[in-house]
Amino acid sequence: MPKHGKSYVDARKRVDATREYTPHQAVRLLKDFKRSKFDETLEVHVRTGLNVRHADEQLRGTIALPHGLGKEVKIAVFAQGDKAREAEEAGADFVGAEDLAKRVQEEGFTDFDVAIATPDMMPLVGRLGRVLGPQGKMPNPKVGTVTMDVRRAVEESKSGKVEYRTDRTAIVHLSVGKLSFPDEQLLENYQAIVEEINRAKPASAKGKYIHTITLTSTMGPGLKVDPSRVRNLIEETAAVA
Repeated sequence: MPKHGKSYVDARKRVDATREYTPHQAVRLLKDFKRSKFDETLEVHVRTGLNVRHADEQLRGTIALPHGLGKEVKIAVFAQGDKAREAEEAGADFVGAEDLAKRVQEEGFTDFDVAIATPDMMPLVGRLGRVLGPQGKMPNPKVGTVTMDVRRAVEESKSGKVEYRTDRTAIVHLSVGKLSFPDEQLLENYQAIVEEINRAKPASAKGKYIHTITLTSTMGPGLKVDPSRVRNLIEETAAVA
């Protein structure tokens, strides 16, 4: 079992494990718990009732968070010619074709958050599956990272568009933003995430869809949140303030 520090243990004692907090209550508590010197990230973990062994019950998509994640997103683009120049002009951090693929394959280079590729590059990028696949960085047309509209893909990723997917235990893990964000911005990002997951519910899903939602921070304990409290979050925040 991992050994937690005094700050975590003290914070954990203040959490009622039998209670479902409102999103705003959870955000305020996690901000109060903060003791680290760096700007922690607020995280959300949504446990679904999906049977991810069935392909038609797996969730995967993208969402543009209203206020981004508060961090620099590094982007690698596999393209050549005019599309490579387009990627560079849009602000991509790494752009290349055979040279970039060789760097990933032979050096294990993955110092980027998102990989984008033009369709003609996919035979080349396909060879990188063993490196990029386990990290969830493989370009995929379903989430808009295999596209000829390179400029738009780069700009959207830079502005806060993130990918989500269920893991092997049917849980979706996502960052909501930095704890330094105003409460309203964190709640708007949270609301966008939960609404998107509800929107993306597979037609084949049976039984209870969302079982639990937990909010936590990089160094803080997890707080269960009432899944039904999604709308009117900003009004609630204003009322409490």
